[in-house]
Amino acid sequence: MKSCKHLSGAALVALVAASVPVSAYAEESAGGADILIPKMAEFIPALVAFLIILVLAIKIAWPQVLATLEERERRIADSLDEAERTKQKAIEDRAASDAIVTDARRQAADIVLAARQDAEAERSRILAAAHTEAEEIIAKAHAHVEEERRALYADAAGTIADLSVSVASKIVEKALDEDGEQRRLIESYIKEAGSLNAN
Repeated sequence: MKSCKHLSGAALVALVAASVPVSAYAEESAGGADILIPKMAEFIPALVAFLIILVLAIKIAWPQVLATLEERERRIADSLDEAERTKQKAIEDRAASDAIVTDARRQAADIVLAARQDAEAERSRILAAAHTEAEEIIAKAHAHVEEERRALYADAAGTIADLSVSVASKIVEKALDEDGEQRRLIESYIKEAGSLNAN
């Protein structure tokens, strides 16, 4: 505002200087101390011209200068407000992006934890299934071994019975009990002997 006052004052002085008659300058250059004292014939028209220019400047130019300054001040205030809004939005966006990153990290940690838990559960299930299968294989092997043992005992009992009958018939030189009563007695004896050995 002060610079505008100085500017308009300087413009007025320049206008007044332009309106002063040229003859006044010519006369001033002739005398030495007279140049400091204004002459009334020149002073009154210069004063009138100055006042007219001053009134015109106050009525016409000064409102435009003030309007321009107010418009500039309003634009500066709007720019500052816009800058503040932009700064607040940037802060809010940063906070939102930080929240999104934090949430993404938490979800990633949850996914990793769930995957580890699933892997551990699957590992436990596989181990349990393998253990059950191994127990079934062992149980089948025991049953097979038991069947084989019984079959061997049965074969051995039959062979021993046949051998005993054959030996006895050779000793006695006659066929023992054609209907096989002796054979049944020997087989039952071998079974009893085998069951005692099995226990």
